[in-house]
Amino acid sequence: QDYAAFRRERSRLLLARRNQLLLEFSFWNEPLPRRGPHVYELRTYKLKASPGTMIEWGNNWARAIKYRQENQEAVGGFFSQIGELYVVHHLWAYRDLQSREETRNAAWRKSGWDENVYYTVPLIRSMESRIMIPLRISPLQ
Repeated sequence: QDYAAFRRERSRLLLARRNQLLLEFSFWNEPLPRRGPHVYELRTYKLKASPGTMIEWGNNWARAIKYRQENQEAVGGFFSQIGELYVVHHLWAYRDLQSREETRNAAWRKSGWDENVYYTVPLIRSMESRIMIPLRISPLQ
């Protein structure tokens, strides 16, 4: 009864809700606990929904991820299996927003990064970036 009352009260506060079941890309690091402090960036890409798009995205990022490993900023890469399909999430860790800018700019100076971006941009329908600060209880500090 308490749980049912809680759900009723919670539903008055929600405007929308959506769920996804995600799988991790095999070439990406497994998310592991890390010492902080860090800020996290969750980048979400909604891809064009056509056969082969996700495979092409994964193949390009399997090559591209090596350009973003020097500072251990790559936390995880996931794609949707249930819910809205053709959605990809990349999770990145940075010391602060200044190191985010420096790290992202450094990738553009590496030969090959621009080529990988060139091949993935046409696959994107929309993208979103969110900055997140972990709670004290999070293993990702």
